[in-house]
Amino acid sequence: MTASESRVRVELGERGYDIVIGQGLLARAGELIAPLATRRLVFVVADQTVARLHLPALQRGLAAAGLDACVVEIAPGEASKSMTQLEAVLDALMEAGAERNDLVLAFGGGVVGDLAGLAAGLLKRGARFVQIPTTLLAQVDSSVGGKTAINSRAGKNMIGLFHQPHLVVADLDVLDTLPERERAAGLAEVAKYGLIDDPGFFAWLETHARAMRSGDKPATAEAVRVSCSAKARIVALDETEQAERALLNLGHTFGHALERANGYGSELLHGEAVAVGMAMAFRYSARLGLCPVQDAARAERLLQALGLATRVRELAGGPYQAHELAMHMAHDKKARHGRMTLILARGIGQAFIDGEVGAASLSEFLASECDGDAG
Repeated sequence: MTASESRVRVELGERGYDIVIGQGLLARAGELIAPLATRRLVFVVADQTVARLHLPALQRGLAAAGLDACVVEIAPGEASKSMTQLEAVLDALMEAGAERNDLVLAFGGGVVGDLAGLAAGLLKRGARFVQIPTTLLAQVDSSVGGKTAINSRAGKNMIGLFHQPHLVVADLDVLDTLPERERAAGLAEVAKYGLIDDPGFFAWLETHARAMRSGDKPATAEAVRVSCSAKARIVALDETEQAERALLNLGHTFGHALERANGYGSELLHGEAVAVGMAMAFRYSARLGLCPVQDAARAERLLQALGLATRVRELAGGPYQAHELAMHMAHDKKARHGRMTLILARGIGQAFIDGEVGAASLSEFLASECDGDAG
């Protein structure tokens, strides 16, 4: 491990793995991955934009350790998380000779990680894979924890499985090519860890919001490390989301409903939807008398300082209708026996799971958020 590198361990017994965080890691990709490979050939699934910007660097890093790469490219964007694209990736991998003991490298953002991870989990009943996330959102959230999925007409991430990677390689240098909007979207997931159960980290983010928005490397490295450590701890406690891991869905039930209402279009990024969803979760908690109003306002101010919208009416891709959001939320995969489950909060760093959300009060709240004056 170099001085500019840190490691976080996801403790899952024999299936545990490292998250390697640092600069210049694509150049060392072969060194990091070769110990896991059973032969010289590895299989890379990458979106076309990432391939254009960073694939040559990854290939050079792999070649330095004697590894060759068979590359499967997919179109960027949420629309690639489909059954059609999953089948195409699986066909391409099998036609290229991928075997169960081979390594599939997911090289891209959350869409690629979800799709390639699911393909690896299905390939010959479970091939191994490595996450090489290239967006801030993927580095701090979706690449860690083994959730893999595609979308369906029923909703977001409805078809999937838990399939843990063997390694996560988070190269901070690839974030230099990330558009400002994508960086802000990733910061929503960073803020989430402070809002869930770490008020100290939340306060740190308040102090470093400007540095995070500008892409300051030391600040980004610390935020990625803390975020990955938080997620690793929760995943180790509850790998398949039976209890504590559900807290990581703070803002996501609202956010997924917004994404679905938008048709998963490019006008609304996942992190943008989650940011509004988290602000909504805190405002709803305050409305129910669970959370101090000042804490809900403080959460909203941090998200705004990170460059994120916090109100439904500020989002592109609308207008968003309360009745449509309510319908999508009712079909969320976290619902149990027809009852809505939300992650709400008693304050900053005090999120909790509420499995008894009242439909009437939620509908009234959604109407105020979408149509009325949310205050």
